[in-house]
Amino acid sequence: MVCLLAVVMLGAAPSSDPSARFGRIGHNMMCVCGCGQVLLECNHVGCPDSSRMIGELRDQLAGPNGTGADSLVLNWFVGKYGATVLAAPIRGGFDNVAWAIPVAMFLIATVGTGFLVRAWSQKRSGVVMAGGGASLPVDDALRERIRRETEF
Repeated sequence: MVCLLAVVMLGAAPSSDPSARFGRIGHNMMCVCGCGQVLLECNHVGCPDSSRMIGELRDQLAGPNGTGADSLVLNWFVGKYGATVLAAPIRGGFDNVAWAIPVAMFLIATVGTGFLVRAWSQKRSGVVMAGGGASLPVDDALRERIRRETEF
C-alpha cells in the first residue's frame, strides 16, 4: 500500500525534464520587445530581444540557477529586465495587490450599484407618494394670466 502511494506521489511531482521546465518558465515570461507576447511565442519579425532572452534562459537553466526553483530563474530575469518580463505577477509581497485590486474593485462597484439603485427606487417611490395628493389651489387672477400668456 505504501509503495503504491509512493508511485502515485511521484507522478504528482513537477517534471524534472529540462525541456518541460524550459517551456514552463519560458511561458511565464513576456518578450520585452513590446509585442506583448509570451517569450516562447514571440513571432515578431526581426525581434531583437526574443532570441537573446531565450539564449539567456537556456544559460540560466544550464548554470547554477538551473538546479534550483523556477523562481530563481524568474527573479534573475526580473532583476535584469524589470517586473514587466513576468507574464503574471509572482504571489507574495506587494504583488498580491495586483491579484486583489480587480476583485476589490468588482465588489465595490457591485455594492455601489446596489446602493444607487436602492436610492433611486426610494426616491421614485417618495415622489409618487408626494405627488398623489390634492392639487395646489390656484386663484382666478393666476388662471387669467396663464390664459392670456398662452393664447395666440
